[in-house]
Amino acid sequence: MTVDEIKEILKRKAIIFHTGGKRPTKELLESWIGRVGWKQQDEDLPLDSIGKNMMPIATIFLKGIPFCPMELLGTELVTIFMSEEIWDNLIAEDLSPWFTIRTYKSLDDLVPCEYKSDLMNPFPIMPEFVENDFPTWDGGGIPSVIEDVILKLENTDGIDYFDDICEEIYAQYKIGGYPVFCQSGHWFGEGYSFVLQISSDEKAKFNIVDNGNFYFYSNPQKADWKVYCDFY
Repeated sequence: MTVDEIKEILKRKAIIFHTGGKRPTKELLESWIGRVGWKQQDEDLPLDSIGKNMMPIATIFLKGIPFCPMELLGTELVTIFMSEEIWDNLIAEDLSPWFTIRTYKSLDDLVPCEYKSDLMNPFPIMPEFVENDFPTWDGGGIPSVIEDVILKLENTDGIDYFDDICEEIYAQYKIGGYPVFCQSGHWFGEGYSFVLQISSDEKAKFNIVDNGNFYFYSNPQKADWKVYCDFY
């Protein structure tokens, strides 16, 4: 297997997001960090397990963007809320009990709302389509068979994964692509695929412990999510 063949196997499409950069419109199809601006008529701000209001973390529109992970096909909007209790539970393997993740198959009948977070400064986030997202080396999603081939090529041909194979690692808000772990990678298996990453953001004043990330995994067969967190 050649370096070019390995690249073709590993590279993935993704939508990455950039914070700010344009005047907010608060219209449909505008994604946000730190704000949820749309809901169904009968929905309220979700409550956590102790009855406290959850914080709006993100509004992510999938309609109209040029790429969507297979696990989210047919979904037009995702909104994410988080419990403040999460900070006392970060050692849990699965953090989904401290999140409410709402998905919408259609934007019809949505009504505007104004849920903002005290945890961060809300900003619109601008999508960008990329086709060359690559995994990190340590547990970042490289299949073991491919990893063995890379190690062999490093020994026989003197190549280096980061210099000769990996093109880009997008360590920011993203849909699709690969998770960019701060520590060794974590995968849930059993039909759960990585679909979304929310990262610490200096502009939004959102710091996950120490420049950490939240990773979201979807199982469409079970209509279920799992969430993992790591940090430096």
